[in-house]
Amino acid sequence: MGNLCSKSANEPDNFSGPGRPVGSSAQPKPASAAVPAKITTSTPGRTLGGAEGSTAADDARRAAARAAEERAAQSNKPGGKLATQLSAQKKQTQNQLLNAGSEAERRARDADEAAENRSWN
Repeated sequence: MGNLCSKSANEPDNFSGPGRPVGSSAQPKPASAAVPAKITTSTPGRTLGGAEGSTAADDARRAAARAAEERAAQSNKPGGKLATQLSAQKKQTQNQLLNAGSEAERRARDADEAAENRSWN
């Protein structure tokens, strides 16, 4: 039964391929792109943003150093209120962080207890 239904033994189906308009040739021509012309360059490449006639390695090093200095200067600038709080939180140790969290929880419980006492009277 496998031989009977296999693809290799069957003739190709007339409707399995793409369609074509009535009256066109039986064999469609395969579509192919033209081969591009070979491009050759006689000048060496240069770095992006580099000036012509300068040494690329020195310019790249200077540009990288300048960019690193600018990034370092940007990171050293003081931020706003949230940035200072975040940096202070990052400097805390594990125990300091846990103590601060438990202290905040105690204050919240005390506030809830005070509000409950006020509403009782």
